Order: sequence, then structure tokens, then C-alpha cells
Amino acid sequence: MSDIKTVIVQCGQEEYALPVESVVSIEKLERVNPIPHLPDYMLGLMRIRGELVPILDFQQILYGNSAKEDDNARVVVVQTENLYIGLLVLDAKEILDIPESRLTSSGLMAYSRTPYFTTVANLDDRMITVVDAEILSTTLTGMDAINEYVEAQKIQEK
Repeated sequence: MSDIKTVIVQCGQEEYALPVESVVSIEKLERVNPIPHLPDYMLGLMRIRGELVPILDFQQILYGNSAKEDDNARVVVVQTENLYIGLLVLDAKEILDIPESRLTSSGLMAYSRTPYFTTVANLDDRMITVVDAEILSTTLTGMDAINEYVEAQKIQEK
């Protein structure tokens, strides 16, 4: 069995893991250009290393309140099949190797509203929920519109 290498982030009082292979960078929240008529969790677009990246407030998605006023808040940029997305979290804490033997999916079946939670790492002193950014990017309401908007902006810039 092998370990999975993850980036540990915090939202609320909980820890979440993003597989490191999907993480492009971790940034401070800078100037975000709002986009009207999109869901509350969509803060807008931020230019990161020349790319237009939609910023999703992961704290808002999970708990209904925003992380954007928190000084420690970070944007974890993840790559999905169609686009880069930035997840605004309260903190990006560490890189952690999670032994595959410590992963379990029992209990996740109750979370039908969060299909992007793929497994839970049951460690000695903490439990960490693993998030699949690809599933997140395809299951959130409004992501199709966000993807279309980003693509239209890229075409306009050419």
C-alpha cells in the first residue's frame, strides 16, 4: 500500500485534504473581480500567474459564511480537467502523507450533498476529509456558467 500526498487546508474547525497532484499553488487573496449573477460562493476572478482563475469560497460552500475577511485565508489553486479554480480556505496548513491503510469511506454515504468528499483519513489524533477538486468543479451549481464565463474572457483577451 502507498501513501497519498495531500495539502491540508482548514475550513471551519475541520481539516480537509486535497491531493497534491491537483494543487498548482497556494496564494494570498488579492484583488478579485466580481462576476454578477453567480452563486454566493463565487467571489469572482483573480489573475494568478497570467491565468484567470475563478475563486470559490470553500468556507461559504461548506458552512455558509465567508473566509475572505480572515487574514490567514489562502487561495489553493487546483487544476481540473476544464480549468483552474481557486479554493478560498481559512488556512493552508501543511503537506501530509496519508497512509492508504488509514483511509475509509464509511460514513460518507450519508453525505449525498457533498459527492466531492471521497474518503476520510482516520489518523491517531485527527480526522481529515479528502476532497476531489474535479468532482467539486462538476457538481457545484453554477460551475457550468463559471466555466463559460472564463472561456469567454480568454477569447476576448486574445
